[in-house]
Amino acid sequence: MKQIQHAHKAKKKKKRMQLPFRLNVLFFVVFLLFSALILRLGVIQIVYGEQYRKEVERTENVTVHTPAPRGKIYDRNYQVVVDNEPLHAITYTRTQTTKPSEMIEVAKKLATYIEKSTERVTERDIKDYWILTNEEKAKEKITEKEWKLFREKKLKDKDIYQLQLERITEEDVKTIKERELEVVAIFREMNRGYALTPQMIKNEGVTDEEYAVVSEHLEELPGVDVTTDWNRQYAHGDTFRTVLGNITSSEEGLPREKLDYYLARDYNRNDRVGKSYIEAQYEDVLRGQKAKIKNVTDKAGNIIETIEISQGQRGKDIVLTIDMELQKRVEQIIEEELMTMKRRSGTELLDRAFVVMMDPNTGEILSLAGKRYTRDENGKVVLKDYALGTITSAYAMGSAVKGATVLTGFQTGVIQPGTVLIDEPLYIKGTPTKKSHSGIRPGPMNDLKALEMSSNVYMFKTAIAIAGSTYRPHQALPIKKEAFSIMRRYFNQFGLGVKTGIDLPGEIIGWPGQSTLPGHLLDLAIGQFDVYTPIQMAQYVSTIANGGYRIQPHVVKEIREPISEKDQIGNIIYSFEPKVLNRIDMKTEYIERVREGFYRVMHGSNGTARAFFANAPYDPAGKTGTAQAFYDGPIKSRRMTPTYNLTLVGFAPYNNPEVAFAVVVPWVYQNARNHYPINNYIGRKILDAYFELKKQRQSGQPSPTEPLNNEEQTMER
Repeated sequence: MKQIQHAHKAKKKKKRMQLPFRLNVLFFVVFLLFSALILRLGVIQIVYGEQYRKEVERTENVTVHTPAPRGKIYDRNYQVVVDNEPLHAITYTRTQTTKPSEMIEVAKKLATYIEKSTERVTERDIKDYWILTNEEKAKEKITEKEWKLFREKKLKDKDIYQLQLERITEEDVKTIKERELEVVAIFREMNRGYALTPQMIKNEGVTDEEYAVVSEHLEELPGVDVTTDWNRQYAHGDTFRTVLGNITSSEEGLPREKLDYYLARDYNRNDRVGKSYIEAQYEDVLRGQKAKIKNVTDKAGNIIETIEISQGQRGKDIVLTIDMELQKRVEQIIEEELMTMKRRSGTELLDRAFVVMMDPNTGEILSLAGKRYTRDENGKVVLKDYALGTITSAYAMGSAVKGATVLTGFQTGVIQPGTVLIDEPLYIKGTPTKKSHSGIRPGPMNDLKALEMSSNVYMFKTAIAIAGSTYRPHQALPIKKEAFSIMRRYFNQFGLGVKTGIDLPGEIIGWPGQSTLPGHLLDLAIGQFDVYTPIQMAQYVSTIANGGYRIQPHVVKEIREPISEKDQIGNIIYSFEPKVLNRIDMKTEYIERVREGFYRVMHGSNGTARAFFANAPYDPAGKTGTAQAFYDGPIKSRRMTPTYNLTLVGFAPYNNPEVAFAVVVPWVYQNARNHYPINNYIGRKILDAYFELKKQRQSGQPSPTEPLNNEEQTMER
């Protein structure tokens, strides 16, 4: 028993000896852990303390977008029309806390390295600069009474500043010397726009030397950077220039009238955007995808780091329906014929001519041309691009619209194909004598002959029948007033008097005459009352050419992906398909009858255009027009002078039309004795140019640029 008790006591003693040992080990481990923690905290505090403090204090700024180049513009044969020219550029980015005095110091240093134009420096810019560089003198411009009101918060900062501006004298301004104006010009650019958004200081005429010198001194020019900018480059000079449109400069920035629209779409105020026509119409396509960067700043507003979120990409490319080679030839033809005509007497009012050529089956505009004859400040003759006049100006078109009149007569049932009417002078009471031109002898004629010879009387009698009236010599001609709306409704189906839907801004519909007198209804029937645009005339003749489908004209054919490979073009994103606006409400046989009449105009023995087109190998058809009109051009003293407009519409080949056209030459001469068929000369030459180019391309001559997908792109259809 004693042995058992002794063993039990020994066991307890052993356990008591093990417990302090374990506690000591535990305390030692805890000691080591605390030592490591203290050591780590010491390292963080002493070695990395400042770095981590800055990390804690850092704050991220709103994402900044930097502009990217716009997309290119090609013609239908993939020749570059508008490209981007890379430019050296110098920018400045101010922080949220940058002081004006700091910016001025940078401007002074930068002025020693670059030349900056002072043309845009205003008196207000100079006064602003004077106030910032003459603080004490600027304060003295304010009276003690005014400072007291300011301290009492009865005057605001802007009130004080305005008083200072008003009290700066000419002598004060003169203290800013000529050499210092360059600093003012640089500071002016620095101070525009938002903080953390790069502002363009100079992007035109930056020399290699300037670029290199500024690059070398960036450390002493906080906020200044060197980069690459771009400018639009036009491969064909002024050809088609007005329709291509313009973009704003970095100085202009966003148009004021659309500021909110663009700001809501992530534009910066100094971004360049399309401001007219194709550049504006397709802004969403052509604009580049901006690079996104995030500026990280400290609490003082200093930029610590710039993080790139996404790379930029230039805008998508546009392929036009325009054939630039054809366009150049058409413009040259217009210029030559205008100059030839201007050498003749009686053409003082002639100053413009227009041509529209389009595919009547697809609505693709092949050429949209216009020229204006004017003189510069030195009196030298200048022929300016006026292609926009094809959609923004309207004229009396004369007999070229008679196809619409005959078809309206067919559809209303007042005449039928083959209907014979007597061509004779019409003597209507209270109305000047209405008759055909002197080349037509009185006598019977049908609809085909009326179109071939351009009979006015046939159209007059058709309009009288539409108005529910009967002609009786020397008596009044009572008509139903709704005859005007009936005829216009049918004319509208061809595109006359309504918008064609062309994909360009600014298109007008022309103007309908306001009178409802019987004589004016007869004038409407021969194209001498309502006025139409050249693009409307092209759509009208295209509708007749293709068998009665009014197709929407368009100048953009495709949108393609931008790629970096030179002389290549990206894949198609979107292709514009032909859009039929309406099928004219007329029998096919009626349309064919008018097409035949148009053919006779150019091939019949009495055709008004036979002398110009009968021998053409491409078998054209069309309708000439001469309108007695009144001048309403830029010479105010000659407004309402009686004058003549010459027009021509047509298509070719007759059996399978692939090109339709309209030629419009307003105010050609004031006296019929000066007649010179400039419309026919232009018409023949533009068709010759079209078919000559087609023949050249079919012969296998390579185009300057081949698309990546090797699509067949010729004028053959």
